[in-house]
This record gives sequence, C-alpha cells and structure tokens, in this order.
Amino acid sequence: MTSEKPIASTLTELPSLEAQCTRCPLYRDATQVVPGEGPANARIMFVGEQPGDKEDLAGHPFVGPAGKMFDKALAEAGIARDTVFVTNAVKHFKHELRGKKRLHRRPDAFEIDRCKWWLEQESALVKPAALVALGATAVRSLMQRAATISALRGRPQQTPDGTLLFVTIHPSYLLRIRDSDDRTREFAAFVDDLATVRKEVSRRE
Repeated sequence: MTSEKPIASTLTELPSLEAQCTRCPLYRDATQVVPGEGPANARIMFVGEQPGDKEDLAGHPFVGPAGKMFDKALAEAGIARDTVFVTNAVKHFKHELRGKKRLHRRPDAFEIDRCKWWLEQESALVKPAALVALGATAVRSLMQRAATISALRGRPQQTPDGTLLFVTIHPSYLLRIRDSDDRTREFAAFVDDLATVRKEVSRRE
C-alpha cells in the first residue's frame, strides 16, 4: 500500500484499511493494527505515541497500565472517555524482544511521518474542536516538527492546519516515576491539563 493512499469515507471503514497498511515496516512484527476509537462527533481527540504490548494484543488503544492511568485522569478532569476519540500517532506496536518480553521502542521520524496519513484521516472524519498531544511523538506528528513538552505545555497551540492543540505528557510517564509524592504531584498536573482542555473547548463552543 506504499504507492496508493486509500481514503475512508467513514470511521467504520478506516480500521479495515489501516489493517492492510504496509507504509512502514512496523506491521511485520505487530500482532495487529490498533485503530483509534471514539464517537464520530467527539469534540476532543487525544493522540498518544503508539500501541503498547497490551494494546497490540487487544487491538484497542489505551487499555494497558497507561490506559488505566489515563482513564483515572480523565474522570478526575470531568471528561467521560466515551465522549472523546482516542488514538495514536503510530498504529502498530514497535518493540524489541528481550527473552520472552516485548519491550517498547520509540517510533522514529520516518515511521511517524508514514503513519501521519491515518491520523489525518481520523482527524478529518471526526473534526474535533481540539487535539491533545500526549507526549513528544504525538507532538512530532501533529506539529510536523520536534518540540519539547515543557516548551508547549500549559497554553493553547495550533497545528499547521489551524486546529486547536494542547500538549501534555503521555500517561506512561507517570508509571515511570518511583517517588510517590512526585507521582502524585505530576498526576495532579496532568489532570489540570485535561481539565483545561475541557474548559477551553466548552468556552469556544
């Protein structure tokens, strides 16, 4: 599918097209593609990095440990998960084997750019009022350039096509914080970011 670009007319059609994708090599070692999920009229679209091990096996985004952290933060921010669209910048799980374990590897610029085609289709079909980049890979995909989270976090941005964009951490970052006080503080900041998105979208409608 490298030479042609299939275009879906509905979100329902998109997963079967994504499942055929060979635009980058990641499909070869993944169990399956992991499409975005959520209502077609979602006002907020969250974009993560890529599926993890649990997501690769389940075929659904944000269902592993980071997904549980994400769900908790959404609830505390007053956002119902079934009202938002959740997806990833890259749709296949990039990993390396260590014994029997599959360890996450960050997608590179080529893989992010090749998968941008699918993210653009999701965004065009959903037409969200705001996009939320969860982590640096999502920022790279949505802004078409590398940028640090700290430089963009805390204030509204715009994608190159003019869509409202917010930038925050990926929830997996919280899982890597060992100190409980630090984790609590960073989780609260994450919730504040999500609440800001909710309020700003409501204010603009």
